[in-house]
Amino acid sequence: MRFMVIVKANEDTENSVMPTAAELAAMGNYNEELVKAGVMLAGDGLYPSDKGARVAFDGSGATTVIDGPFTETKELIAGFWIWELPSLQDAVEWLKKAPFQSGEVEIRQIHGPEAFEGIITPETQAQEDRLREQISAQTGQ
Repeated sequence: MRFMVIVKANEDTENSVMPTAAELAAMGNYNEELVKAGVMLAGDGLYPSDKGARVAFDGSGATTVIDGPFTETKELIAGFWIWELPSLQDAVEWLKKAPFQSGEVEIRQIHGPEAFEGIITPETQAQEDRLREQISAQTGQ
């Protein structure tokens, strides 16, 4: 199973407060453990919301672009990982080892093909397979 591990933003991350060298080293060591164990597929930090935008869709085909910053920090994301593990409990156990001092991190399972059984057409599945192959070829993964 794949999981997205979502690191929530806070006042510091929204104000571009960077981690200390010690915090960065601790996170690097943690990420190295994840990679060596075959858990981590991807992960990155995100710029503050003042460097982002939201696009709202109204159902009629019209869109509205809302430039950051966004006021509700508790709804924002500061970073993420993509992990592959056998279960949610395994993901929780790995996350408990993370070198965070405070904050909140959310874990969400990523849909696999099994989530769409009975509704995905063979054509759409073939398209999805082609796209995954193309991405794999482009990224070398």
